[in-house]
Amino acid sequence: MSRLPHKFSSIDQYLISISLVVMASAASYWMREFIDYRAVALILLLAVSVSAMLFDILPVLLSALVSALILNFFFIPPTLTLNIRTAEDILLFFMYFLIALINTVLTVQIRRFERKRRDEEEKEKTLLLYNTLLNSLSHELRTPISTIIGAIDTVVGNKDKLSQPDINELYGEIETASYRLNRQVENLLNMSRLDAGTLKPTLDWFDINELIFQVINGLTDQIPQDKISFDPHENLALIYTDGGFLETVLNNLVHNAIQHTERDVTIVIAARYRDGSLILDISDNGRGFPKEEIDRVFDKFYKLTGTATGGTGLGLSIVKGFTEALNGKITLENKKVGGAHFEIEIPARSSFKAFINHE
Repeated sequence: MSRLPHKFSSIDQYLISISLVVMASAASYWMREFIDYRAVALILLLAVSVSAMLFDILPVLLSALVSALILNFFFIPPTLTLNIRTAEDILLFFMYFLIALINTVLTVQIRRFERKRRDEEEKEKTLLLYNTLLNSLSHELRTPISTIIGAIDTVVGNKDKLSQPDINELYGEIETASYRLNRQVENLLNMSRLDAGTLKPTLDWFDINELIFQVINGLTDQIPQDKISFDPHENLALIYTDGGFLETVLNNLVHNAIQHTERDVTIVIAARYRDGSLILDISDNGRGFPKEEIDRVFDKFYKLTGTATGGTGLGLSIVKGFTEALNGKITLENKKVGGAHFEIEIPARSSFKAFINHE
């Protein structure tokens, strides 16, 4: 609530706070046959309290002064005059005004304290995320860069001594490290786009089977091709979606599975069209996820307890962000027979369905 004043200009705050008092006064005046001026004082004090919870101190002080004058003029006998005859009514009037002022000052001070505390907590969270990111990047970016520099230095410094197979092996290390570096930079850029809210899909017709094969072929330099299993669905047809988004989602999911499963684990990819949505399944026969951590795996920078060093903890959060950018949803569960199962459901048109409707 303490952030509301920033959404209103100073003039708006004055107008709204006075309007609250006027509306409370009008309602009380309409019910004057059923309530006395002591009850009206409480109603007006409530209106001032609401303003104190929403706005800066000066508009609230003005509303407190106006409410005191309205209470005096319209409700304390003799009405329609600012004169007060009895000592009891005089005491009530000044006590009301004093309570309204104290309430205003205390409420505003409490709001300021809460805002300061929240800003400090947000600053601490930001610093924690920043340190986490730096720690991850210090390994994830430095390692491939060091590999590339070391391999190049070896080739340049020992060009006459190295055999062609040795040179080719060093070039292979440079290529692998370059892919790793490029993936981490892409993840950082994608996360920046997600945080900035600039992620807008560009829809077109895509062959999902072909797109999945492209993702698998792009990973063959990192893993054996038989580690990934995909049987294309013959009736999947073309899907109207953003192919780049889907490729990013699949790349991160498959790479996450590669990174956190044993060498003998098989990753299975399946795709189908059901009830107006594209369904993608990515599963493996590994150990799965700890049950107590499943709800947190999509959080930014989150890493599973006990996992080896490496990775920035951005992959699955990017998967979730890109899926939601396509108005889809992703779920994760452990399979009964062992392993993890991701299911992505994205609303999309199918060319097969469009063809049937046209016919």
